[in-house]
Amino acid sequence: MLDIRQTAYYTEESFSRREYVEKLLSWQNQHVIKVITGVRRAGKSVVLRDFCKEISKSVPSEQITFLNFEMLENEELLEYHALHSVLKSRLVPWTKNYIILDEIQLVENFEKVIDSLFVNPNVDIYLTGSNANLLSSEIATLLSGRYVELHILPFSFLEFQTAYKSHFSDKNLDMPTLYTKFITFGGFPYLHNIYEHHENIRDYLSGLYATIVLKDIQQRKKISDTILLEKVVKFALVHTGNLLSPKKISDTFVSSGRKTAPLTVENCLTALCESFLFYKLNRYDIKGKETLKTLEKYYAVDMGLKFFMLGARGGDEGHILENVVFIELKRRGYELFVGKFDDLEVDFVAVKDGKTNYVQVSLTVRDEETLKRELKPFYAIKDAFPKILITMDNAPVIYHDGIKQLFALDFLNGGEL
Repeated sequence: MLDIRQTAYYTEESFSRREYVEKLLSWQNQHVIKVITGVRRAGKSVVLRDFCKEISKSVPSEQITFLNFEMLENEELLEYHALHSVLKSRLVPWTKNYIILDEIQLVENFEKVIDSLFVNPNVDIYLTGSNANLLSSEIATLLSGRYVELHILPFSFLEFQTAYKSHFSDKNLDMPTLYTKFITFGGFPYLHNIYEHHENIRDYLSGLYATIVLKDIQQRKKISDTILLEKVVKFALVHTGNLLSPKKISDTFVSSGRKTAPLTVENCLTALCESFLFYKLNRYDIKGKETLKTLEKYYAVDMGLKFFMLGARGGDEGHILENVVFIELKRRGYELFVGKFDDLEVDFVAVKDGKTNYVQVSLTVRDEETLKRELKPFYAIKDAFPKILITMDNAPVIYHDGIKQLFALDFLNGGEL
């Protein structure tokens, strides 16, 4: 059997993501396929490594098979018949076997292997992938009712603080300073080893971005125009928090002298979302109670992407905060929409466990006119769902006619809506 330490980009300095490990442990031995998704280098492999270390305390090593398909020694197993044969040969009869397959999307027709293994009640299956094609409609249909998804994101602000303080001498930095570092460097886990070396951070993010573009987008989606793809990335980053459409982006490119069809832009946006570099947020008509099919917003998976593409602190700080809040809400398991009420907009309609919250995000509302503008959609909505305004104004919780104003850093540090 493989040594666990050989499977997951193992380093002694890897930062444990205990929350994710606990979620996996809660599903251990349940007869469903555990599918772990997320952007490249978000820490999926480390989470699996730590999960393996936990179960190996009570499970013999011969019952655990961990394969990472980005490793050259596993190249021959990228053919699904070969993979199936090896996995079947490693099953120990009459006991539980743990099969953990990292970056499984690299194996063509991998779902046939999984479908065959799943019929064995003594097999507990864990899969990871860096591309949304892992759960494409066809595969999701095949695995319907038989899988749960755990989506892993880069470090939260809370994790960033812990990682930063654990490695460097300036451990007494205040929260606003740490937040500035967070939105500059981003939260990709490996960076906690090099936070004090800014050029190394840029080099790392450059390599990561190139890998995602080349491996996860150009090779699989057959988008050969790298320059156009990069223009779409930058456009989406600059216009974070704004309603966009492929036609709107296309028209902007055409007006600047580059002829681009809306369908081409749409393909680029789809590819960026499938690689988890961006997330698309649809609009929801609060009054009509329906999801709208036109215009949407795009949010980056991590602020390090802005740092790399636009320069340090690139972009509007209010929209950066909005992006950070979006990712934090997503991390907490909220289903999110852009709220529309007549001609007014609510940044986020956040739904979880059947409960709805309306959330507005603003850098500051110390100016009275700005406060009125941010509260206006809340006053127009007459239902009783909680309404929360999140700002960077450092003050205790304030209520405006029942509307809660919350300090963003308190929220990002684990505070409730």
